[in-house]
Amino acid sequence: MKNKELFNEKMKLVGELTLRIIIYYIVAIIFYIVVLDGFLGNFLGNTLYKLNYDLYYWCINSKEAIFVLYTLVILIVALYRFFSKKVDNIEKLYKSFDSILNEDSQNIELNNEMTKFSEKLNQIKYEYILNIKRAKEAEQKKNDLIMYMAHDLKTPLTSVIGYLSLLNEEKEISKCLQNKYIKIALDKSLRLEEFTNQFFEITRYNLKDMPINKTNIDLVTLLKQLIEEFYPMLEDRHLKLDINKPNNLIYNADGDKLARAFGNLLKNAINYSYENTVIEITMIENEENIEIIFKNEGRTIPKYKLERIFDKFYRGDEARQTNNGGTGLGLAITKEIVELHNGTIYAKSNNETIEFEIRLNK
Repeated sequence: MKNKELFNEKMKLVGELTLRIIIYYIVAIIFYIVVLDGFLGNFLGNTLYKLNYDLYYWCINSKEAIFVLYTLVILIVALYRFFSKKVDNIEKLYKSFDSILNEDSQNIELNNEMTKFSEKLNQIKYEYILNIKRAKEAEQKKNDLIMYMAHDLKTPLTSVIGYLSLLNEEKEISKCLQNKYIKIALDKSLRLEEFTNQFFEITRYNLKDMPINKTNIDLVTLLKQLIEEFYPMLEDRHLKLDINKPNNLIYNADGDKLARAFGNLLKNAINYSYENTVIEITMIENEENIEIIFKNEGRTIPKYKLERIFDKFYRGDEARQTNNGGTGLGLAITKEIVELHNGTIYAKSNNETIEFEIRLNK
């Protein structure tokens, strides 16, 4: 198809040149016969006769040669004007290449003879700008993924440090409790290793296509196991947990991903709770969905800041500027994981309470 179009363009160019030469010749011959040899013939002859008789005599005897020379000049003029115009078009086309690299929305405009070229150049420019945009988005996604993974590395690392600190500080700890803390620290270390491996494979997936492996899991058991990991952090800030839950709550989900989401909410509640207060976790099973509510006592977050609290890298609450504040990614991660499970998450804050509610559709 492209070869056919190229052949048609060549034939069009040849036809245009041929037509132009024919037109020039017709006009030139008419001008020669009617004007030079007709109206002005006697005048030019008499003038030349007076100026130079020998030249006049040569012209009279060389009319055919003069006519051939005249037609050659007309041919040269026609070719010059034709190719001069094409060279100008090529120069304009060449200059238009620079505008392709300009990341603006202004179209490349050429004359009517080069409409197809301008359309093709505008298409190339559009694809170039689109590719630049995609490259920037890909780079940003890559950076976001690195930040996300770095954030996720913190949670198991905090647990490992917390339990090892307990083992180091509590000299009279029982053997049973000691083994328990060692096991949890080991589990978290293995989890940390898993995250590290994912970190090195970070370019193999993006957040929007995060793989989910769903199985039937007990959310109550998942939450219990999660709470054990945060025991050192709760003890350090003198916080207590009040859990309202059914005996079991089976849900088809990716346990690792939901554990990450719940862990981010629990860590958030611990970091931004007043000391010596109670964190409430409520799990409710409805006919259409499951509700998981994390509620803690802390500084009230204004409404306008709540609207952005799930944005990546946002740390609008003054409490988040402290050393406890992270990168502003934990809640963004939680929101994406919940949405990957076709769920929703809401935040509200008033009267020095902060509440996050997850609704998972059945």
